[in-house]
Formats: sequence, structure tokens, C-alpha cells
Amino acid sequence: MAQSSIEWTEMTWNPTTGCTKISQGCKFCYAEVMSKRLQAMGIEKYKDNFKVRIHESELSTPYSWKKPKMVFVNSMSDLFHPEVPFFFIQKVFEVMNDNQQHIFQVLTKRHDRLLELHDKLNWTPNIWMGVSVENQEVEHRIDYLRKTNARVKFLSLEPLIGPLPDLNLKEISWVIVGGESGRKPRPIKAEWVKDIKNQCEKVNVAFFFKQWGGTNKKKSGRLLNGRTYDQMPNYRLIA
Repeated sequence: MAQSSIEWTEMTWNPTTGCTKISQGCKFCYAEVMSKRLQAMGIEKYKDNFKVRIHESELSTPYSWKKPKMVFVNSMSDLFHPEVPFFFIQKVFEVMNDNQQHIFQVLTKRHDRLLELHDKLNWTPNIWMGVSVENQEVEHRIDYLRKTNARVKFLSLEPLIGPLPDLNLKEISWVIVGGESGRKPRPIKAEWVKDIKNQCEKVNVAFFFKQWGGTNKKKSGRLLNGRTYDQMPNYRLIA
């Protein structure tokens, strides 16, 4: 568990670590870079670098949080990665079920496994489920998400590396948009972001603009039309 600098959450919780690349959005994976740093620092949890690992000891952590938290689950992994055993996914869900004072934000690129397992899991209202969509090639992930039993469904359009002019936002509660950062980031275009914002506004979906990204993301900032967009889903009504 750690406090997070990610704009749309408060903290991260990583009961699993490690992943493998699956689409273009993975090309410059920040978690892979961070894993190498943590391994070099001698952090036991990352001794195997970015290989997929489960951490039973982390399952007790949410029970120790005294105040309600907004929690990004597995910022260093993908809970629905095929190498994560189903029994462990069940255990993670049981922890989230037991701690409904916290909101748990789960994000995956493994839309097919998510749909395969969703009806075997208990989707309490505090579990938000999202898929990553970086361009039109993987837009079909949204259709898989839509079929799940998650009460709050969201999209992470980050890194946005192409236009998404015809998003189907039916049953989607929240859209996050962000540009790629790092040493050789692929460019994001303002017209892509503005178009997505307009699509969200038309169907009353919460819109969150995370960052422009680039080689210096702090300098690039996160202003769009001269302001920030920090909308969150009205989950109390959805639940």
C-alpha cells in the first residue's frame, strides 16, 4: 500500500505484481520501469522484477485502513492476467467485499478473462471496474466490460495514442483520458481529447483529464480549455 500521485485515486494496493505486454498501450509501461527500480533498491516484493507474482501477505492490508480510501488495485500488475490464479482473484474480491467503506478501482487490459470470470465474483458497489483503451484497435474491450456485473464501469483512455471518435458509452460511468509520458512518448492531439470530452458531455458521463504527458509531464500539465477536468462518477446513485 502506498500513497499515490495518480490524479484520479488516493492510494495503490498491489496484491499482485508483474505483467506482460498485450497491446500498443503497453509499449512504455511505467509499472515495468518502476519494477526494475524497486528490484534494484532491494525491495523483496520485486525480487523477480516484472514476472507475475501474487502476494498473500497483502490481503490483510485494507483491513488496517481507518478512514475511507479511494484505492487503485494493482497499479503494478493486471488482476485478470492469465497467470494470476482464479482462487487468488476470488480472495482479492473477498477483501474488497469485506471493506465496503473503501472504493477499489480495478483496471485491466484482459477484457476476455474479465468477462469469463465476472459472474463468479461478488461485485459489491464499492468495486469499480475499468478497461484500458488506447486506440480504436482495442475499442472492443468496452463491449466486454459492458457485459460484466460491475456496478460502476469506467474507461482509462491512457496513453491515448489515436482518435476515438465513436465511443459507445452506454452503461459507462466514467472516462479518464491521458497522454503518454516518458523519454519517447507518442504524441496526443488536443482534438482527440476535446472530442472525447464532448462525447462524454452528450451522454452525461463523468470526464477526467489526467495529463498531456510528454517528456516533461509536469511542465505540460493537465489544463484543457484553460481549466482542469476532475469529474468523478456519482457512484452513490449508481450503487
